[in-house]
Amino acid sequence: MQSSNNGYSETSKRGWFTRFLDMVEWLGNLLPHPITLFAIFCLLVIVASGVAAYFGVSAIDPRDGETVIQAVSLLNAEGIQKIVTNLVTNFTGFTPLGTVLVALLGVGVAERSGLISAAMRGLVMKAPPKLITVTVVFAGVISNTASELGYVVLVPLAAMIFYGLGRHPLAGLAAAFAGVSAGYSANLLIGTVDPLLSGITQEAAKIVDENYTVGAEANWYFMMISTFLIAIMGAVITDKIVEPKLGKYNKDEASIDLSDQSSMEPLNIMEKRGLKLAGVSALVLAGILALTVVPEWGILRHPETGDVKGSPFLKGVVVYIFFFFAIPGFVYGRVVNTMKNDRDVIDAMSHSMGTMGMYIVLVFFAAQFVNFFKWTNFGTIFAINGAEFLTNIGMTGPLIFVFFIMVCGFVNLMLGSASAQWAITAPIFVPMLMLIGYSPEVIQAAYRIGDSVTNVITPMMSYFGLILAVAARYKQNLGIGTLVAMMLPYSMIFFLGWTVLFFIWVFGFGLPVGPAAPTYYG
Repeated sequence: MQSSNNGYSETSKRGWFTRFLDMVEWLGNLLPHPITLFAIFCLLVIVASGVAAYFGVSAIDPRDGETVIQAVSLLNAEGIQKIVTNLVTNFTGFTPLGTVLVALLGVGVAERSGLISAAMRGLVMKAPPKLITVTVVFAGVISNTASELGYVVLVPLAAMIFYGLGRHPLAGLAAAFAGVSAGYSANLLIGTVDPLLSGITQEAAKIVDENYTVGAEANWYFMMISTFLIAIMGAVITDKIVEPKLGKYNKDEASIDLSDQSSMEPLNIMEKRGLKLAGVSALVLAGILALTVVPEWGILRHPETGDVKGSPFLKGVVVYIFFFFAIPGFVYGRVVNTMKNDRDVIDAMSHSMGTMGMYIVLVFFAAQFVNFFKWTNFGTIFAINGAEFLTNIGMTGPLIFVFFIMVCGFVNLMLGSASAQWAITAPIFVPMLMLIGYSPEVIQAAYRIGDSVTNVITPMMSYFGLILAVAARYKQNLGIGTLVAMMLPYSMIFFLGWTVLFFIWVFGFGLPVGPAAPTYYG
């Protein structure tokens, strides 16, 4: 019997994991579109509220031990009136909407000018051969600022670079895919995913505390240190597990002509100059920002306490995301001649907004679901009963986060959208874990681990098909099972390593997950 050492064996393709994956894919395909899913959830909440109110479902408020919180019906005249009169404001007042769109205006300029693409190429292609793997994973993680660019540009580029170095191209693809997708939430910078998730977290936290605010910077410290952990783990997994398993590459297995390596052209003189000047502009912006925050007289510190906590700086961090991408992006564009005037900047911003149509529609229905859920008091009742259950079984310590991360990772197999998944689960888990003493910021950080690590092993992830198509260039007839089997070590080890880091960072050293972010609530 002839076996191949150029990929995972046929036996592994037909093994238990592939059958499990087939079941996950089948179940996932039974789910409707996330937008339709939210519309269905809205209807279910309305109907369930009527049933719960009829049967008198309630809970005792643990804050005073006397107040009875009852389920509120939306299936009566008063409830329908509230739905009709608040439909628009639910949408326009949904916190993630504005913050994500504003951040994306700046990112759109940097992306359209070519700054982000050039920065990734420069980082990866200039790395010494011994550091190429860790550099690819690292570049994948930081590309999450504009995540679609990581999938579209870096993953194919990494495969080409590995092939050019005489290494297995699928190992390069796997390393980049792991950084971009399994390390999705980690980053050195605050990206568009941060205000998106923090807005949903804030809405969920208000079920318990109406005045609670969660900023886009809520997990910044933890996600910065996570970037280096993911890069190191990803490189070790690639070099020690994945590439040895793939074996020596046979170019005859490719489905394309591998002689064309035009995408691997190094940065030209103008691109290098553009990156330098863009970097200078970013440093100037950082200096100006530091003057407004670092000194005690900084105008962006809290006007009453003088602290950074609760300051205009933290509350308006999305504004700085906008400027830190838009201005260096325009500087780079001017140098390389991709942007000449204000019209080009406007076109870039318009293009970035044009790509958000699906997201805006999703937000409309997600906003209705979040508000309906809050009006019915379901979130509060579930949270109180859930917290009481956890207390009764003694599950109130940090160990609860292991199970929470596992649940988030499992849900992610079925529902690949980070915003859609968190909009559904946050109103339940955030209040529940707040009531047993943990802050929304810490809860969100734990969620982001589970939401990231299983991205690379689920066909429900929106870019999974693209990655499969790129992999098929280098190995004909490559199947889903082969790709998932290749990525499974990343998912498993990232889960273990990232969870250990979370416990050491939060509960071992007692460090905050972000600026002025508490570990405990109450």
